[in-house]
Amino acid sequence: MRILDESQDELLKRERKLLNDLGRDLSAFEIEPADSEIIQEAIEQLDDLFLLVIVGEFNAGKSALINALLGEQLLQEGVTPTTARIHVLRYGEEATRTVINEHQHILTFPQETLAEISIVDTPGTNAVIREHETITSRFVPRADFVLFCTSADRPFTESERTFLEQIRDWGKKVILVVNKIDILESDQERLQVTGFVRENAYALLGVAPDVFGISARLALRAKQGQPALWTQSRFEPLEQYIHSALDQQERIRLKLLNPLGICSRLVGVYRERISTRLSALQTDLELLNDVDSQLALYQEDMERDFEFRMSDIEKTLFEMETRGQTFFDETFRLTRVLELVNRDHLQQEFEHRVVDDVPQQIERKVGELIDWLVDADLKQWQAVTEHLAERRREHRSRIVGDVGDSAFRYDRERLIEAIGREAKRVVDTYDKTHEAAEMADKAQIAVAASAAAQVGAVGLGAVITILATTLSMDVTGILMASAMAILGLLIIPARRRRGQKDMRNKVAELRMRLVGSLRKHFAQEIAHSLQRLNQAIAPYTRFVRAERDKLLSAQRALDEVQHQTQVLQSEIEQIS
Repeated sequence: MRILDESQDELLKRERKLLNDLGRDLSAFEIEPADSEIIQEAIEQLDDLFLLVIVGEFNAGKSALINALLGEQLLQEGVTPTTARIHVLRYGEEATRTVINEHQHILTFPQETLAEISIVDTPGTNAVIREHETITSRFVPRADFVLFCTSADRPFTESERTFLEQIRDWGKKVILVVNKIDILESDQERLQVTGFVRENAYALLGVAPDVFGISARLALRAKQGQPALWTQSRFEPLEQYIHSALDQQERIRLKLLNPLGICSRLVGVYRERISTRLSALQTDLELLNDVDSQLALYQEDMERDFEFRMSDIEKTLFEMETRGQTFFDETFRLTRVLELVNRDHLQQEFEHRVVDDVPQQIERKVGELIDWLVDADLKQWQAVTEHLAERRREHRSRIVGDVGDSAFRYDRERLIEAIGREAKRVVDTYDKTHEAAEMADKAQIAVAASAAAQVGAVGLGAVITILATTLSMDVTGILMASAMAILGLLIIPARRRRGQKDMRNKVAELRMRLVGSLRKHFAQEIAHSLQRLNQAIAPYTRFVRAERDKLLSAQRALDEVQHQTQVLQSEIEQIS
């Protein structure tokens, strides 16, 4: 492409930016190295000559076709896969060979045809030598125009059909050449063969391609001194098509359309990969949502059952409070005034009738609450372990397995396995006796701390006994003070009510301290249990959410590239 007008030059700049944007967007999404090279080559190709690429199976006559186009025996021909590399033919004042790498050589010839078009000879596309096919496949995205060569003796083979699909996926303009048409004996046979190729190509491409039946061998002989063979070679329609239909304006149009085909192809490939990953992540999100739902229900159940169990403990303390009121009413009488002044006797009777076995009851009930909490915690870990194992088995077949997604698959599986192992480790090493003892110690410390009591190696019941004894001393002190008032003033109802109120407040204070400290402690234990479970799955949760955000961002970027591609394609199609 030598000369561009101002509008075409602007299109070229926009295409270069589009390719750079695509490369940047895909780099953030773990682009395959080969695809990155394709984008870079497409950018470089924008400033190069129009590239006509000849592809086909070995022995289809690709080299012979190029020799016929140029009118000279420039390339080696043979019945074996002689072309093992890409040959790019360009114009030069003399014949030269430049080695770009082991797979690509540039040949220059003083041929006028090459002044406007570079022609590329490629290795065979069938799998006789797999490396040859790979070399050709890698070069196709660079082509501005593809001339697909098949042979009349084996037209449109399965390998050719497969390769033509690749060309279609890259959005290339393609024409089909049926070479060696001279081996067919009649025009009817020739029409049948070219018709067969046209019909199959149409079914594959969705459009009716131009198909030319030619004999490259006869065409070259005609150009080299046997003009009588020219008509028989049927080469003139193909040559006229290449020189007239591919005039400068059409070459510019195809040249500008080529990068857009690359963009569309890569956007389609990576959008599909993103869709596949998002589908896999949806499974992960469902798993995490299931675990979250389980934990939410677990928390609700725990809070409800905890309140029920705490109400049983509160009931014990309420009953003690009621006994205290009864004790006060029965004891605070003038007839028992001599008993009221005996503090030791009052204290012993208060502890016997009011406190009774409350410390033992509460310790037993708290022990039952601890056992329940430890069992519930263990069962929840078991439920999470089983759920993770079940979902892994259920969705293992849906794990992304493409080569390009190996890192994603590994990270995802590694995190799922890590969570499963951690949950299983907790379950396998869960020491219920140790957990219960530790929780009981913490409950004892919590109760003692709330009452500012100093405790040693004693149980919760002993702590409550200490509190109850202190209470009995306080209450009997109230009774003694009231007794003094009776002795001094006989009986004064107001003093009796005041003493009764003070005693009720003391018992209520004990109840609130016990219930409050136990409630606070066990609420913390439940929260700790949920925190441990959430921390176990946190790395997986972070991975899933971060990966989803990255995928959605990449999806939006590719959508924008696709939109810009369509806009540019519409403008280029209008070039005339």
